[in-house]
Amino acid sequence: MGEDRPAKEPRKSLVIVNTGNGKGKTTAALGVLFRAWGRGLHVCMLQFIKSTTSNYGENRAAEKMGIEIISLGGGFTWLSKDIEKDKALARELWETCKAKIASGDYDIVALDEFTYPLAYGWLPVSDVIDFLKTRPKRTHVIITGRDAPQELIDYADLVTEMREVKHPFQQGIKAQPGIEF
Repeated sequence: MGEDRPAKEPRKSLVIVNTGNGKGKTTAALGVLFRAWGRGLHVCMLQFIKSTTSNYGENRAAEKMGIEIISLGGGFTWLSKDIEKDKALARELWETCKAKIASGDYDIVALDEFTYPLAYGWLPVSDVIDFLKTRPKRTHVIITGRDAPQELIDYADLVTEMREVKHPFQQGIKAQPGIEF
């Protein structure tokens, strides 16, 4: 009692990557955002593949909670009829991401499906890492998506690979509200 406690150590911001072929990468990121929001932290998510008209369960819940989610993708890129437009959208959203991260207004910024523009070569991985090195010391960044480039994996503080063991799609069961979207 009455003892002096050591000064609280400053928080180390983390770069977290959720990658792999299994389901749950975005869901895990949303779980972290939800947990942080519950602790009074400021959070946002920027979605790279999901369309500007996306109205998935996470978008609806986030709106009710006041969590910012920005979608600026063209939909499912591998089905795109205009890759150049998708590239431009990815570059535009990356500029928005950089502004959100650099602002210092957020404790956690999640970049959903961000591995795709990196893996496709639309954004140079080295430029992204150089930017992440300059982020505010209190800002965590979560990156989701398949095929995370090795350079990003090497740089990140925490990497989780989601591995598909079994999926209902293999049994002909289509995506369901509340589970996949």
